[in-house]
Amino acid sequence: MRKVRYGGAISLDGYIAGPNGEADWIVMDPEIDFAAMFSQYDTLLIGRRTFTAMAAAGQGSMPGMDLYVFSTTLRPQDHPGVTIVSDRAGDVVRELRERPGKDIALFGGASLFRSLLDAGQVDTVEVSLIPVMLGSGISLMPPPYGPVALRLTAHKVLQATGTISLEYEIRKKP
Repeated sequence: MRKVRYGGAISLDGYIAGPNGEADWIVMDPEIDFAAMFSQYDTLLIGRRTFTAMAAAGQGSMPGMDLYVFSTTLRPQDHPGVTIVSDRAGDVVRELRERPGKDIALFGGASLFRSLLDAGQVDTVEVSLIPVMLGSGISLMPPPYGPVALRLTAHKVLQATGTISLEYEIRKKP
């Protein structure tokens, strides 16, 4: 079964975006090989806000990847080449995991991450800890939320920027 791997940047104080969705605090480290990273996936899961920001930046598609956008407001006919998922997110992801292929990337979006985590459909959390404190913003895990047990599987300090790459396996409840 394919893995669903959540990935993104996080500030030292736990935010994945600024108060208005800002991402200008995320530094691009020259040690990160994005081509190698994305070659591990053939499917990308993203929320509406992340997709809207990507599309506004001219990145509304990812060549070689199946793109699933989770939204109750976007219309499929307005976004050809993208699969819009408006309900049953956990079921859709469960079905994707059973198909043959590479791992599945879950990118951005605390709401989507949390709903898929609650559905038991996320296997790993892979974050780049950026050396900045935002003080407020969009939290990776907004309260209230119970603990989620993790096991560290990899880490790397990126010397140029002081970013720390962390990879955790989610410990499934028995």
